[in-house]
Formats: sequence, structure tokens, C-alpha cells
Amino acid sequence: MGLKPELVAFLQARSESGLPEVWQAPVSTIRKNLENRAVQSGEPEKIYEVIHRYIPGPTADLPVRIYRPVRGAVLPALVFFHGGGWVLNNLDSYEQAMRSLANKGQFVVVAVNYQKAPELPFPIPFDDCYATLLWVAANSQSLGIEPTQIGVGGDSAGGNLAAAVALKARDTADVSLAFQLLIYPCNDNEMNYDSAYNNATGYGLSTQAMKWFWQQYLSKKSDVKNPYAVPVAAKDFSNLAPAIITTAEFDPLLDDGYIYAELLRKSGVQTAYREYDGMIHGYFSLAGITPEANVLHQHVADEINALLAR
Repeated sequence: MGLKPELVAFLQARSESGLPEVWQAPVSTIRKNLENRAVQSGEPEKIYEVIHRYIPGPTADLPVRIYRPVRGAVLPALVFFHGGGWVLNNLDSYEQAMRSLANKGQFVVVAVNYQKAPELPFPIPFDDCYATLLWVAANSQSLGIEPTQIGVGGDSAGGNLAAAVALKARDTADVSLAFQLLIYPCNDNEMNYDSAYNNATGYGLSTQAMKWFWQQYLSKKSDVKNPYAVPVAAKDFSNLAPAIITTAEFDPLLDDGYIYAELLRKSGVQTAYREYDGMIHGYFSLAGITPEANVLHQHVADEINALLAR
């Protein structure tokens, strides 16, 4: 199957825009060029409640949005970390996706705007995400969340952060996670797999861009051996939370997600894996471009509820 027609048009318009690649301009310029991302994400659907607040983080107060689909009920929760190469995007970019997930899954979604590289590289974004999980768990009663049904998730760099948070939650036993949702994650900085070559250019995210993002995130040579920065560096994948992993056919990170799914499966971790045909990196938050984004939202919501026996 080839690229979906709407994605062909999207990529063509992007190519003709003349915007610089991420490594060709200052980070401030690249961020400004993404200000229309909320339009690409689609019109946010109605939801019972969205709470905007700040929570205490290790080095700064962190903006979070809490999406509740219904009033009153005690619900499971997904703590979500957005993508953007640890450098780009914010909560506005994901408003449609977060509302869609909460409504389709009938669970609470807590999304955090963690601090970004290159100004604040690893471990700060990771520490922010882990602190958000701990805050949700500690405040589950007041948030109307079932404490035994809390999971983490993210897309792209957010998938990396979710995988890393799941590793630390297991290592510390701070929180017993119910699931981890990894949407086209980037868990291997070396990228020595076929999709990084076969899908290197022409599909939005390029392999060169992904390597540039890794360079912004990893501030020390020793970081590549730290599983909380590079999850495939973990020596043990057993006893991790059940995993839901999705990938896209035309994505340099396609094999990254598949390889991580296999690592988990071989270690006895319950893992549901699905590759989406005709899709590109980033489509989880492109509901304004392709209807397949909402198909993905429904799929992962259903998978989460299946794991929770709901």
C-alpha cells in the first residue's frame, strides 16, 4: 500500500513551503514555524471538562491539562507525554488528540508540557514526566482516578519518555503501572535498522532530523548507556507494564517500535503491536489532515480498555 492521498498532498505542500529543516535554523525559528500545528491537529471535540493547572516539578512548575470525559465517576488515567523530538510542540498541539482519547476511552488523560531540550536536555524532560506520574498517583483520589489503573503513554519522543518512565516505575516500585502506550517511539539513538534507511527522506520526519533531535536531547556521552534516556540500553525488560505499541509504515522509526515490541515480548511482557499502513510519522496528532488519526485514537483507547478489562 502506498501513502494515503491526503498525506501525499500534505507532504507536497510542506515540501513547497520553503521552511528550513530543523538543523538549518535556530530552534526559536523552528518552534515559530510550527505555530500552525494546532490547525493540522484538527478541531478539538467537546468534552465534559478540561482543567488547566500547574504542578510542582523537580526544577520548575509544570503546566498540565486534565481531560475528564464525564462527571463524577472514578476512572482510569493515561498520563501522556507529547512528541516533538524533546525540543518542539506543546499542549495546544495535542488538544484534539487528548480530548479524542479521553472521550473514546472514557478515561482521564493528564498531559504535561515538560521542559525542552536543547536548553534543558536529559534528564530534565524525563524527570518532569516521572514527577507528573508521581503527582497523578499521589493525587488520584482528588482527581477522581482509580489508583490501580494508571498508565503512561506518548508519541515519538513522548513514546521514548513513556517507555523510560515505565522502566523507572518498575525499578523503583513507586507506581505499579497498568499499561504503557508507545506510539511510534524513538528508543534507540543509533537507528541502525532498515526503516531509518528505507524511509530516510520524503515522509516528513527524516532520519537526519531524528538524529539531530537525539543530539539536542543527550547532553553527555554517558547518556547513551542510560536506559532512562535510551530505553533499548536497559539490561532487563522483564516485569514491565503491559505495552501497546503502534508504528507507521512510512516512518524512519518504524523498526524502532517493532524492535522494542520484540524486546518486551521476549522478556515476557504482554505486548500488543500494530503497524498502520500508508501512514507517516506524526499522524497521531494530524486529525486535521487525515481521518486515520481518529482511527488510531479509537484503536489505542480500545487496547487500553482491553488491558483494564473494561
